[in-house]
Amino acid sequence: MVEKRYTFATLMEYGKINKLEVVRIDDSGYFFLDDENTEIFLAKYKVAEALNLSDQVEVFVYKEEGDQLLATTTKPFVQIDEFAFLKVTGSNKVGAFVDCGMPSDLMVPFSEQSGRLDEGNWYVFFILKDEKTGRLIASRRVNDFVFFENVDIKPGEEVDLLLYDRSDLGINCIVNNMFKGLIFDSDIHKNINPGDKIKGFVKQVRDDGKVDVTLEPMGYRMSVDKNSQILLKTLKENDGFLNLTDKSSPEDIKFALGLSKKVFKKSLGNLYKQKLVELYKDGVKLV
Repeated sequence: MVEKRYTFATLMEYGKINKLEVVRIDDSGYFFLDDENTEIFLAKYKVAEALNLSDQVEVFVYKEEGDQLLATTTKPFVQIDEFAFLKVTGSNKVGAFVDCGMPSDLMVPFSEQSGRLDEGNWYVFFILKDEKTGRLIASRRVNDFVFFENVDIKPGEEVDLLLYDRSDLGINCIVNNMFKGLIFDSDIHKNINPGDKIKGFVKQVRDDGKVDVTLEPMGYRMSVDKNSQILLKTLKENDGFLNLTDKSSPEDIKFALGLSKKVFKKSLGNLYKQKLVELYKDGVKLV
């Protein structure tokens, strides 16, 4: 059994965006102090406009080589203790590297890899502080950083989702940056992809602590009748587009959907009202 690991930001909010005050300036750059009077350095060449003493600046605090704390005004894609969908940029004898929007790519040590990481591909990672070097690293070991006990969300609750890979059942996701979730294929009625950050709704919390999620509020499916479900399913199977409109012949509609023209028009109107499809002169498209 893998031991659960937790990380915590220090008083300096290491690995996070902080609003800090300039306390010293020299020829090389600007200096801030954290709550423990640790000095943080921001190079002058990284700042678009000159700063003055006592200026309040939003900076991201991190480390590269050595113990020097550094700051940058560049906002990263992700901060410490967060999951993110990131691109692998390369690898060497110590691990792989991912682009997180920081001045330097983050390392993914071999011990933090779960399966193969191919250069150019995107995967979900958790950002944490390496206890040996004090630097930020990325981990692919999702189960080490999600909670399967005391899952304090309830059916019907709106949640934040980060989609990250497909399975035989649907699309896996991170729920509220804390839990592991799944959107079943049968609950997917619009185009979504790994890497998307979207809202969802808790369907149920399973006994194993995993969360089943839907993309619509509870009770929504009741408002989508059986024939509308047929239209949605066929759209999904045809890359989200069907060359059918309310002007199409009954024969074409029957051939494509097995529905009468009257039922098709009713189903199309139902989906359009719920903003699930867009109507064009040459067809209908999933939103």
